[in-house]
Amino acid sequence: MPLTKLARLAQETPLRVLLINAGEPDALTWAGLFQPLRLAAKILGPERLHVDVRSPDKFAADAQRHWHLVLLVADEAQASLKPANSRILIERCRAAPFWGGVGAGVLWLADAGVLNGVRTALPWALYAEVDTVADRAMFTPNLFEIDDNRLTCCGGAASIDFALNLVEIIFGAGVQARIKETLCIDRVRGKEERQRVALQARFGALQPKLTEAVTLMEANIEEPLSTDDIANLVGISRRQLERLFKQYLGSLPSRYYLELRLQRARQLLLDTHYSIVQVGLMCGFSSGSHFSTAFGALFGNTPREERQRKLAAPPA
Repeated sequence: MPLTKLARLAQETPLRVLLINAGEPDALTWAGLFQPLRLAAKILGPERLHVDVRSPDKFAADAQRHWHLVLLVADEAQASLKPANSRILIERCRAAPFWGGVGAGVLWLADAGVLNGVRTALPWALYAEVDTVADRAMFTPNLFEIDDNRLTCCGGAASIDFALNLVEIIFGAGVQARIKETLCIDRVRGKEERQRVALQARFGALQPKLTEAVTLMEANIEEPLSTDDIANLVGISRRQLERLFKQYLGSLPSRYYLELRLQRARQLLLDTHYSIVQVGLMCGFSSGSHFSTAFGALFGNTPREERQRKLAAPPA
């Protein structure tokens, strides 16, 4: 994962993170991102992590400082209030080794054309605002995305999950566990989990067959349907179905379906006491070895390791 570079860097030097607050300070998108990172800085101390906050104007004028990670943040309600100096602002963001946006900040970056070809998590409510330039980004229905050195998050409550995932990747599960305890958070959602209404919001009216196909997949996790079955049920050919998935979701139906089942399996491993064998069966895997291999390919660890890692997070 690209963020492992930041994790290695954080072992050698204090990691400098800059959050550009282009929205309201009491917005959920901002608070959900800032508070976990603020707590992480408090736990780790300035010798490990330093979190700076700037307004757009102050950041654009401050050309002397350098940060390892820069995020442009605004609540989706502020999408129409793009900063007047946005071009300079975005260029300065891109000067950092890692950069991206949260909430409306994602739309502003996409509008500038700097996310072309990048897997991008855009707030579902802003899909209607996407223009021709922005649409060159590969918008996904996920809560957040990390594509090479570019990070995007749909904002809202997902900002909390995004921040806590960053903390775990860079500083470890122990630090994340302490923040979760302080904030009374029971479960952290991963980047693969989806904005539940995103697909309907973006494609429902224009691509009802695509939405119907995904709905069928979500309703048939334990006993998966074949691609041919899904195509027949929605009334199109297999080739048409594959074309829709490739064009709008950047994936084949079979791959998308497999990821849905694995995401459900991960949720069950984290939130229930079902055995690993039971979880595999509940998500359509008749073979334990197939379940473990597929899970590892998507998440980077086995089902057993996933459960043990969450149950026994080491202290910071």
